[in-house]
Amino acid sequence: MKKRKALWVTMVLLIVVSLGIWLYQGDLPAEVVDAKYTSPSSQFLSLDDGARIHFRDEGNRAGLPVVLIHGSMASLHAWTPWVGRLGKTYRIVTLDLPAHGLTGAVPSGDYSGAAQLRVVQAVTSHLNLDAFVLGGNSMGGGVSWRYALEHPESVLALILVDATGPSAWYQARREAKPDKASPLAFKLLGQSWFRAIAARIDPYYLAVQGAKSAYNDSPVVTDALIMRYYELALRAGTRDAILGRFNSWQGPGRQSEDLSVLTQPTLILWGREDSVISVTTADQFQAAMPHSQVIIYDGVGHAPMEEVPERSAEDVRRFLKALKRGEV
Repeated sequence: MKKRKALWVTMVLLIVVSLGIWLYQGDLPAEVVDAKYTSPSSQFLSLDDGARIHFRDEGNRAGLPVVLIHGSMASLHAWTPWVGRLGKTYRIVTLDLPAHGLTGAVPSGDYSGAAQLRVVQAVTSHLNLDAFVLGGNSMGGGVSWRYALEHPESVLALILVDATGPSAWYQARREAKPDKASPLAFKLLGQSWFRAIAARIDPYYLAVQGAKSAYNDSPVVTDALIMRYYELALRAGTRDAILGRFNSWQGPGRQSEDLSVLTQPTLILWGREDSVISVTTADQFQAAMPHSQVIIYDGVGHAPMEEVPERSAEDVRRFLKALKRGEV
């Protein structure tokens, strides 16, 4: 019996080791990834804690400033379609949050929500932006309305694109049964056993499945888009930073996130086929925020700014024009 048990344990270990070797993928040098994904507009802001924040300041410098924050596992590149369509009129500032894009790992290892807000404040202060429109997708939408709660005097208006909501909404989201399969990467990163090995496995197939699911199998999911997610995730230190962000997650946080105090005009954009955050969340935002309006895109997933860039940018343009005229 003992011999059989020992043999079984040995076989399991061999399988695990073999899978580890087969799935192993080392990091890509940061300088190689940076060379590919920087642009002439890329800038880097060094913070006192040693973090190096990648941001871009593009468009019409004399125009109304619009600061845009990407979602979880994404980067500022997600806003490129809007930059091209809105930049002639507006000043568009985008940035990579810690553990993302070309910012990647930070020396402090702080990937908390509070750290995200400090980075937004650091970049906007560096650019001397006293008042601006603030928008975000997914996690970045959550960063946006939380920033507005802490700095209401700086935020002229909000643009929430398939945004994460307050803590009190999370339980209902967990209990809801999604109509479509959500990205596998988010499910796996929620499991401690997967996080224990994720820093060294090849994330390519997770990038493929995640993009196809989040973007609702949109034709914008090209090899180039998948490789962007894949190579940015493999940038030296980033996988450890991603795991640090998920490992340090302590739950929803404060329970008194009252959106009704946000009086800024708010545009809520949502893809009806979002597999990450249910489209019903758009109605929750509208009910909670006194000066908000909702636009739903049929057949669109989690990233309207990339999936339907012309339509979504035109809706933003219309909203900002009305804001300037005082009509929203």
